[in-house]
Amino acid sequence: MKAVAYRKSLPIDHDDALIDVELPAPQATGRDLLVEVRAVSVNPVDVKIRQNVAPADGDTKIIGWDAAGVVKAVGPDVTLFKPGDEVWYAGALTRAGTNSELHLVDERIVGHKPANLDFAQAAALPLTAITAWELLFERLEVSRDAGASAGKSLLVIGAAGGVGSILVQLARQLTGLTIIGTASRPETVEWIKELGAHHVIDHSKPLNEEIARLGLPPVNYVAALNQTDHHWTAIAELVAPQGKVALIDDPAAIDVRLLKRKSVSLHWEFMFTRSMFETDDIQKQHQLLNDVAKLVETGAVKTTLAERFGKINAANLKRAHALIETNRAKGKIVLEGF
Repeated sequence: MKAVAYRKSLPIDHDDALIDVELPAPQATGRDLLVEVRAVSVNPVDVKIRQNVAPADGDTKIIGWDAAGVVKAVGPDVTLFKPGDEVWYAGALTRAGTNSELHLVDERIVGHKPANLDFAQAAALPLTAITAWELLFERLEVSRDAGASAGKSLLVIGAAGGVGSILVQLARQLTGLTIIGTASRPETVEWIKELGAHHVIDHSKPLNEEIARLGLPPVNYVAALNQTDHHWTAIAELVAPQGKVALIDDPAAIDVRLLKRKSVSLHWEFMFTRSMFETDDIQKQHQLLNDVAKLVETGAVKTTLAERFGKINAANLKRAHALIETNRAKGKIVLEGF
């Protein structure tokens, strides 16, 4: 089968940063699905793994953690899917990635693809949808009863990115929160407004001053999706007493003591935790993806696909990684077909 891999952690402009390879087709066992991959999207985690996790000498490593495709075969213990089913999912860090023609994935972290999306549109959503959903409803524990969250607010730092653009939609459609997104370019400001943000502030300026400029009260919930260490002091100032802050990035250092006087709680969201540790509730991600698919099919949530980069090959994936590394991507970059 065709795949895209790497053998050494190299700068993305190096000829061998990503390479086209041919590998044996895997076989489905246990609860695994063998999926014929039709489309993938590129996430910051792809870049982080390529930059920081070098394969053993002589080995090749396949990355990619978003896919939409068709079930080709199933393991003997599979109960949720059958061959021919169209699926979407975000895979597991502990296994080979999705940048391959055929891919093995545990059925418990796979959902049925929204019927109204093509494979590229669907591939844009799984990883970010899982991250946003878990952050909002499981880490921050926001109620899905709009009345219970009415009068409270959510600040989404980096709202135009992959996670931010789905988080804004979920919060607007499923809660009563006032949503404040951050952006610094005219096109991303408009994008966030279209997705449902009530207010947009400029993250190139101190966020606490931006909140004050709008005359808004302290924020009950903060989703810090990027540059958390840069914004940390402002976050501690703008968050409400007894508020909650959730992070997904990797800040170099933050002083959590700044949250003490307000009794603010700090939460991490890492969507790979369930698959990495095979937690007792791992199948929640299967149900979560099915729930999001229903929201997509009713029009409550739309794909965050922003750019189609062509076929799944090393050259196009290198272009996608290069754009992700600029931190200026809007929505998701998708590649489709081999």
